[in-house]
Amino acid sequence: MAWAPAGRLAVVTREGCHLCVVALETVRRVAAEHDLDVEVVDVDRDPELLARYSEEVPVTFVDGAQHDYWRVDETRLRAALERS
Repeated sequence: MAWAPAGRLAVVTREGCHLCVVALETVRRVAAEHDLDVEVVDVDRDPELLARYSEEVPVTFVDGAQHDYWRVDETRLRAALERS
């Protein structure tokens, strides 16, 4: 069965990924403004995710749809949450 984000915000990450650390800080800051939880999934623990996103981590999802990869634009993330 294919992985799907459980909540409004999800981030596919990898241990030791400096871009993931920065992305998570941004996503968590914006999530707190909207009183949302952030689902964090390790790409290396799921063969399907590894095959799809290994070269793109971190990958952010908003309402189940891929939103960004590598970097998170805070303004775009806020706008996406306000639209939905």
